[in-house]
Amino acid sequence: MAASAFAQQGKKIVAIGRNYGEHAKELNNAIPKEPIIFLKPTTSYLPSGGNVEIPKGVLAHYEVELGVVVSKRGRDIPESEAESYVAGYALAVDMTARNLQEEIKAKRLPWTVAKGFDTFTPISSYIPKDSVADAANLGLTLKVNGAVKQDGNTKDMLFSIPRLIHHISTIMTLEEGDLILTGTPSGVGPVVPGDKVECALTDSTGKQLATLDFNAVQREGGYHYKPE
Repeated sequence: MAASAFAQQGKKIVAIGRNYGEHAKELNNAIPKEPIIFLKPTTSYLPSGGNVEIPKGVLAHYEVELGVVVSKRGRDIPESEAESYVAGYALAVDMTARNLQEEIKAKRLPWTVAKGFDTFTPISSYIPKDSVADAANLGLTLKVNGAVKQDGNTKDMLFSIPRLIHHISTIMTLEEGDLILTGTPSGVGPVVPGDKVECALTDSTGKQLATLDFNAVQREGGYHYKPE
């Protein structure tokens, strides 16, 4: 498959929680000792320019992230070889039903529902690997209605991309076209129907590598969150 078709052909989205220290702090979470992994369905992908549909009763939060597209099948991948399993990248937003997630976490139950709604993983177009000189030094920004809300850099990741690839692959086989969401910097917050979100990925020279934008709308029908 062409790596650029990851959104159509990849089998899973492997997301990493709390991979930036300041983000962990803002949600009053402990700094993890090893990467925290959760899965998102590929049906949650939303191409740039689309509408994020917020279910009734849900407080939706944005989390801008660097996505890593996997190039080939691998298991127990050594960190020293991890780079060869990177096909390219994508700019992504891990949308989260925050009020639902907080209730779920309090019960010590899985996060799947809070993360897995249709349209809850907006993504940019594919970024070829050779256009990214250093994935460990990329700027991530997110604006809501023109106001900057997140402005971080991948150099602040607690666990590097090679470490993430190694760790994930000791648990589950990574396959061509899978997307690894590498965590979000601080500044997460709400979007409500009518909001416009704009994101950008830049390298250390300030060159723009990707953009991503979407509108938030109210979902009609489907799931309705009613807090207990």
